[in-house]
Amino acid sequence: MAIPIALTIAGSDSGGGAGIQADLKSFSANRVYGASVITALTAQNTRGVTAIHDVPAAFVTAQIDAVFSDLAVAATKIGMVAQRGVIAAIAEGLDRWHAANVVLDPVMVATSGDRLIADDCVEALRTTLIPRARLITPNLPEAAALLDEPVADEPAEIERQGQRLLALGCEAVLIKGGHGTGPTSTDYLFVGAEVEALAAPRIITNNTHGTGCSLSSAIAANLAKGQSLQASVAAAKQWVSAAIAAADKLSVGHGHGPIHHFHGFD
Repeated sequence: MAIPIALTIAGSDSGGGAGIQADLKSFSANRVYGASVITALTAQNTRGVTAIHDVPAAFVTAQIDAVFSDLAVAATKIGMVAQRGVIAAIAEGLDRWHAANVVLDPVMVATSGDRLIADDCVEALRTTLIPRARLITPNLPEAAALLDEPVADEPAEIERQGQRLLALGCEAVLIKGGHGTGPTSTDYLFVGAEVEALAAPRIITNNTHGTGCSLSSAIAANLAKGQSLQASVAAAKQWVSAAIAAADKLSVGHGHGPIHHFHGFD
């Protein structure tokens, strides 16, 4: 029996809560087979990032070609990309293998506050990867950084930034509201002229490490299973909200702990 396959192209988190490790857990929890292309190694735990070792662009290309030449990849999630050469290699690989259902999570800062991407890579994200994505999933600070604007704090401003991001060439934009305030966390999904607000109760917990990685991976998993974009996003938000709600059941590390990817199996 064939199983849907999703690919993550991202950095490794040695602490296991975010990055490649969170992506593969999200794929498994959402019942798809996960493959990976590693763009960087991080020395990281729940307290922060202490070192980053970049993977050469040529080796990123080799990984992409190895995966796509053998596996029937139905969706691709892209996370941490910290070098312009790697961004170019990914773009060329996506084109070469006609990758479908590309979900780009423009990871710039870890939950701990550590910077994960050089300033000169932001423009490469804008011009090289965003136009190749079916969906991009920035949080409020990342949306502002991509547009070189202040962080939006009102729905009207979020909607204006969403439309500006759409104009960069992607099919859809999901601006995540986890960095907002108030009792409700609202994400905004922009598809063409349509805007959909996806609200969930804001959960008070210190254990949110890897939330963005996991949400974008869950969306990619749903797309790999053939769900529509809107249905994929809605189901992924529901799943990740439950994973955050269950995060305090785990006791991992002494900082920002991970969400509970396998809450549905308890």
